Amino acid sequence: MTAPKGQVAHMAQSQNRPVAGVLWMLVTGVMFVAVTAIVKYVGDDLPAAQAAFLRYLLGLVFLIPMIGPIRRAKLSARALRLFGLRGAMHTIGVALWFFAMTKISIAEVTAMNYLAPVYVTIGAAFFLGEKLALRRIMAIVFALVGAMVILRPGFRELSPGHLAMLVTAVMFAGSYLTAKVMADEVSPAVVVGMLSITVTIGLAPLAAMVWVTPTLAQLGWMFVLACFATTGHYTMTLAFQAAPVTVTQPVTFLQLFWAVLLGAFVFDEGIDGWVIFGGLIILAAVSFITWREAMLKRATTPPVPATKV
Repeated sequence: MTAPKGQVAHMAQSQNRPVAGVLWMLVTGVMFVAVTAIVKYVGDDLPAAQAAFLRYLLGLVFLIPMIGPIRRAKLSARALRLFGLRGAMHTIGVALWFFAMTKISIAEVTAMNYLAPVYVTIGAAFFLGEKLALRRIMAIVFALVGAMVILRPGFRELSPGHLAMLVTAVMFAGSYLTAKVMADEVSPAVVVGMLSITVTIGLAPLAAMVWVTPTLAQLGWMFVLACFATTGHYTMTLAFQAAPVTVTQPVTFLQLFWAVLLGAFVFDEGIDGWVIFGGLIILAAVSFITWREAMLKRATTPPVPATKV
């Protein structure tokens, strides 16, 4: 169903603030880099599944405004199944993302997360009937080449963290595609709220299997992490309201830049030029796909931050 002409005109007018959109996306990047920094800082002190569970459990406080819309939605059995499916995929993705953060560099995690929008494009073709034109296929190939540049199989030993991030990107892509289906049926508050609820439930048994008693400091860090993640998703929404995705998407490259600096100067990870180069190739491919969708007046490929924890 298409939006009324008046609504389309209003949306176009509201997105005519590119400077504001870029600034909000810069803030978004800082928020998500802060998330990765906290997870890296806590490191192996907390098991990955438990850290992920605490992030979502403590973040439920931000769910309070969404309780009303969720209760009024009167979700059907089909909707509950789809939300459950999304929650399961996102649970796996989040747990593996936290695991990867303890095994590989911040820059590698950030760069490989750029693959999620590419997987969304592929998934949309198989499950939502989107056409894969030659240009989009070429962009996908370039993105996968970028991933090979980062991984360099045969030239170095692949870490379990690298494999975890490959699966993470697939899971986040599946989560996004499911959310896109549900967004046509319920309000954004319900989509966001149900994700928080289902992922918290999904992570609970995984956390219970590896549970260690957290210190007050660790609980504090996990709550700060939840605050940064929630703020990042909110400022990302403000960025999309101010400017088209084609304007804000390239700004996400700076997340890789900040991640490289953070890893090098705070966590002594060094600077890997291959990771930066591969990340740039992937982001260029994603930006091209996004631009093509804007030209064709459709939007399947999500902005990079939309597939964050």
